[in-house]
Amino acid sequence: MTKYKIGIDVGSTHTDAVLLDENNRIIYADKTMTTQDVTSGIINALKLVLENSKIRKDDVVAVMFGTTHIINAIVQRKGLGKVGVIRIGLPATEAIEPLLDWPSDLRTVVLAGSAMIKGGHDYTGEPIMEFDEEKAKRVLERFGELRVDAIAVTSVFSTVNNEHEVKIKEMASRILPNTPVVLSHEISSIGLLERENATVLNAATINVMQNAMKALKTALIDLGLSHAKMFFAQNDGTTALAEYILRFPIFTTIAPVSNSIRGAYVLTGIPNALVADTGGTTTNIGALVNGYPRETLEIEIGGVRTNIRAPDLLAVGLAGGSIVKFHNDDVSIGPLSVGYRLIWEGIAWGGNTITATDIALAKGAMYIDDPNCKIELAKEKIPSKMIDLAYNKMVSMLEDYLDRIKTRPEPETVILVGGGSAMWPKKLKVAKEVIRPEYAQFANAVGAATALVGSTVEKAYSYEKIAREKAIQEVSEEARQRAIDAGAEAGSVEIAEVEEVAMPYLPGTAVKIRIKAVGKLRL
Repeated sequence: MTKYKIGIDVGSTHTDAVLLDENNRIIYADKTMTTQDVTSGIINALKLVLENSKIRKDDVVAVMFGTTHIINAIVQRKGLGKVGVIRIGLPATEAIEPLLDWPSDLRTVVLAGSAMIKGGHDYTGEPIMEFDEEKAKRVLERFGELRVDAIAVTSVFSTVNNEHEVKIKEMASRILPNTPVVLSHEISSIGLLERENATVLNAATINVMQNAMKALKTALIDLGLSHAKMFFAQNDGTTALAEYILRFPIFTTIAPVSNSIRGAYVLTGIPNALVADTGGTTTNIGALVNGYPRETLEIEIGGVRTNIRAPDLLAVGLAGGSIVKFHNDDVSIGPLSVGYRLIWEGIAWGGNTITATDIALAKGAMYIDDPNCKIELAKEKIPSKMIDLAYNKMVSMLEDYLDRIKTRPEPETVILVGGGSAMWPKKLKVAKEVIRPEYAQFANAVGAATALVGSTVEKAYSYEKIAREKAIQEVSEEARQRAIDAGAEAGSVEIAEVEEVAMPYLPGTAVKIRIKAVGKLRL
């Protein structure tokens, strides 16, 4: 019996779906329009795959989702839970109160109440101050009266010693047994305020992910896929079981972008390259490093600074639906876009708005297999001089953005993916070669469907207190276990990355160790 996986990825314009066999061969691929609620678009994509591929539903063992539920909720300030915030660190850390730098509207929606209590640890792991258990108890009781939806706990240097965060969770399990408690050492790394921000956002979005999963699970049951395991794409290009993501929804925030970069590797087998994912509204430009998206240490989500791991990318308003405007002998492209309205508003479809797609069609750079798309309309309504001017400007902009994401002066391989990638030329100044693989428009869904299960653990140590080998072993074991918790086969888990960074701003031999573990799906 052949086993199949379905990968679903949500973009701003389209929701893509692919069906892969157990050898990661693409059996069927399709796309549908993304919907405002996200979920119904995902269900529509699933239906397309099941109805048109004609496979037996019993043979589908997993469905992998790359969703925008979490980022949409944060950006739109909708469906977020009320969070009780606890910071452990007095008498230090008092100067800046929790969530002080948040946008006021988001802070109002999320914050139920906050408290700072004595405790926390030094970078060596030694206590700064004795943990104030009595105040912690009173704070938790107050949060119960406020009926908070979740509790976010951040302690000073909990990435070195998490004892005081764990104490809060143990107390909460007795005082507020049905309230989720999120601990910062499980979310991100060193940097108290950014780690606290990420922890609070994670706590605020648990309700969002619960509701999304409930709707998707119901859909799977209705479609005859109740037996299939649910996995969700993570920000770093890996995937994890639904149960794991329910605890850590913030890990899915930028996942659709990571999916396309990871998908570029799967479709080409090229582990190191620049990737441009062109959709209808934006082109996301990133880099592949050893088959995974190159990551950045800090990311802003909905106006909030965090230090969760996420792909290092440029998101630019240069895509298929980008609006083109002429000004005498000059031209501007984007950032405004007609998005999914391209097939109604674009010149080639009989509309009145000149888009980047119209320019590429008129230039002869691309062809769209759509009976409603009339290339001759674009050629007739846009003067040839303007076509050349606009297309050259589009290509020049792309080359400039690719150059910005590079870390080396030499030309690099560029992989073009996404539904709008067909409009780019086969040669670019910054590239030693340009590759647009088969199924390029489905790279994001391919990335979601083929991802390995993964987990990253980052901790700080003082080598004056612990031997280097033992510290690396500790982090490796924790990363392996978290990968297993996320849904990896125990015997398949391997250490994919080891990063060791000295922290010279701290006394002694303080270091930050980051280890990524990956493994095959446990089906």
